Amino acid sequence: MRKQSVVIAGRHQTSISLEDEFYAELAAIAKERNISINQLVTEIDSSRRSENLSSAIRIYILAYLKNLSRK
Repeated sequence: MRKQSVVIAGRHQTSISLEDEFYAELAAIAKERNISINQLVTEIDSSRRSENLSSAIRIYILAYLKNLSRK
């Protein structure tokens, strides 16, 4: 499990707890989209349905990977 500090919308600092594998995928998605991890987390945060940001990130990653596998 990895605890990482992130900044949401350039002004709100918080931390997320993700397994190393999820954090690696989050970083890979951000790199692929040519944005920072903070920018990606900001996007996820703005559209999340879950109370928990870390859970919302895991769900986003799962949906992203499922979408890629269907292409």
